[in-house]
Amino acid sequence: QVQLVESGGGLVQPGGSLRLSCAASGFTLDDYYVGWLRQAPGMEREGVACISSGDTDSSTFYAASVEGRFTISRDNARNTVYLQMNSLNPEDTAVYYCATSSRWFGLGPDLYDTWGQGTRVTVSS
Repeated sequence: QVQLVESGGGLVQPGGSLRLSCAASGFTLDDYYVGWLRQAPGMEREGVACISSGDTDSSTFYAASVEGRFTISRDNARNTVYLQMNSLNPEDTAVYYCATSSRWFGLGPDLYDTWGQGTRVTVSS
């Protein structure tokens, strides 16, 4: 069964950090482009970070709102992609999803065809 499972969300104070994990089962994550996307209450889903597939140079790309604070990375031995989030602020509060694309590299939600169930991140004092 093809599945993506996110974990690592929670409540954090402004300025804090979290690391989200996206574990894949039923397929090799390194064969796909992987993105982290988020959806805040009342807002549309938006991409925040993506990483290219392993047969390229694992390029990364970030939304301007998270550039310099978030880092996406792969651990192929664990079939997992991570999102390290630092200097979090209340505007980062959202449900975070990982997703895969077999064809496209980018942040647009429409590029992705397999999604996890999401993990909630709340940034609040």
